[in-house]
Amino acid sequence: MFKHARSLLMGLTAAAALSFSPLAAQAFPDKPIQYIIPFGPGGESDIAARFQEPLFRKLTGQDLVIQYRPGAGGATAWSQLNSMPADGHTIVGSNFPHIFIQPMEKDVGYKTEDVDNVYIFHYTPDALIVPADSPYQTLQDLIDAAKERPGALTFSGSGTYSANHIAAIKFDQLAGIKTTYVPFGGTGPSNSALLGKQVTGSWGYTTVAGQLGDQVRMLAVATDERHPQFPDVPTFKELGFDMVGGAYRGIAVPKSTPVEIKRQLSDLIGQINKDPEMVQKMVEGGFVMVDIGLDEMPEFMAQKAAEYTAIATEMGIVKQ
Repeated sequence: MFKHARSLLMGLTAAAALSFSPLAAQAFPDKPIQYIIPFGPGGESDIAARFQEPLFRKLTGQDLVIQYRPGAGGATAWSQLNSMPADGHTIVGSNFPHIFIQPMEKDVGYKTEDVDNVYIFHYTPDALIVPADSPYQTLQDLIDAAKERPGALTFSGSGTYSANHIAAIKFDQLAGIKTTYVPFGGTGPSNSALLGKQVTGSWGYTTVAGQLGDQVRMLAVATDERHPQFPDVPTFKELGFDMVGGAYRGIAVPKSTPVEIKRQLSDLIGQINKDPEMVQKMVEGGFVMVDIGLDEMPEFMAQKAAEYTAIATEMGIVKQ
């Protein structure tokens, strides 16, 4: 875990002690900011943006106008990022491992370094989820069924080479099974497929279980320790599988955005990320809060690049 990631409970304690003062003195932003989500509505990126929106208005007096630009697992928006206005009034949601893995796999219209991140604000742990009335009560039940019928069990997820896809491939390798991953254009459509029983289950996150509640059952979560919101759900590590990870999310801007604007945006998102009420909502929803600002970003990006290159090599995306 990156050294600046806050644990759930420590994050709550620290956030409560921080002040939340308006940024009335600064000239930026002086008009509404267009916040482009690279996926459709209903997913974790959308949920976070909706929590951030009223706090942004409180801090700046300006609206945060949320727009959706789904397609190609987020690549549609990221490939257009550097043709967008570079005055800080257009920001785009950034997602890991998407922005690392996609360009490794093929030409998707952008490179990882084209996505200029100014802040990373949370991550969501991977989770294997089934409908509440699924015959698979435990992870072992599911593994046994997959061994009996290789490839027959299907799992939805939020796009190709997303965190969900990586989790599906990695777990198949660790468990010695073969399942079929079905990519969708975001968590919202993936959830719909799960609830509609178009698939056996879903590779989602703790946030999905928090959102869907009694409609689903989590079989395991990819955390070092059990998530406080789901104390009855075992970790993959407990069950003998070395899986810890998930999806990181943040904010990116065009590379030509002035450094002073990047810094103001980073500081602004940082203040929003420390609002105690929002932190509480995020934790209850299954998120894990982190604070990676502009100064820390180079080190964080280098660490993640090494991590995802190793994963992509293992998956055969990057050839040795």
